[in-house]
Amino acid sequence: MNQRKQPEAMLFDLDGTLFQTETLLLPAYHATFDELRRLGLYSGETPPEERILSSLGMLLEHIWQRVMPEASAEARLEADRLLLHYQTEGLEQGQGLLYEEVADTLTSLHERGIRLFVASNGLEGYVRGVVQAMGIGELFEDLYSAGQYQTRSKVDLVKQLLHRYGIEHAWMVGDRSSDVEAGLKNGLVVAACDYAGFREPGELDGAHIRVSRFSELLDHLE
Repeated sequence: MNQRKQPEAMLFDLDGTLFQTETLLLPAYHATFDELRRLGLYSGETPPEERILSSLGMLLEHIWQRVMPEASAEARLEADRLLLHYQTEGLEQGQGLLYEEVADTLTSLHERGIRLFVASNGLEGYVRGVVQAMGIGELFEDLYSAGQYQTRSKVDLVKQLLHRYGIEHAWMVGDRSSDVEAGLKNGLVVAACDYAGFREPGELDGAHIRVSRFSELLDHLE
C-alpha cells in the first residue's frame, strides 16, 4: 500500500463519504412529494428513489432537474425548502447515521494535527445540521457548502476554501466524480471512498487512493 506524506488538511464531502445519506434522505424525500401533491405543485407518483440517490453530489438545482424534469421552477424551489425542512425534522428525531468508523477516524486525524474541513454541494443548513447532529462538529475547522457560498461547482468551492485558509498540501476525500474533479483541478491528493454505492462506473477514475472503508485513510498516511 502506497503511503503518503501527512497533509496539512483534509477536505471531506459529506453525503456518501461521512454520512449515510439515505438514512435521512429517503423518509424526507417521500414526505416532500406528499406535500408537493397536497399543494398542487406535483401530480403523479413519487419518482423512483434511485433517481435522487444517483444524483447525490450534484448541486440541488441539478438534482431536481434530474428527479422531476417536467416540474415547474416553483415546484423545484418548494422541493428545496421542503426537503431541508423534513431532513431537519428527521435529525431532531434522531434519524441519520454516519458510516462505520467515521467518528473514530476523524478523531485520529484531528489528533495527528491534520486540519479537517467539509466541502459539500449541499445547502448550508443541511450540512451544518448533519455535522452537529452526528456529534462531529468540534473536529472540523470549517464547513463549506455550495449553498452558503453560491459556487457553481465543487472545483470553485474547494478553491475558495484553500485560498481562505492558506492551505497548500491537502487531500480531497469523496465518493463522486465532482470530488475527484475538485481535487485534481486544485492540485490535491484525491482519496475516493468506494462504499456508498451511489456512483456510476468510471466516476472515481483519476483518484490517487481508493478506500472501501473510511478507516483505510489512516493506512495511506506515513
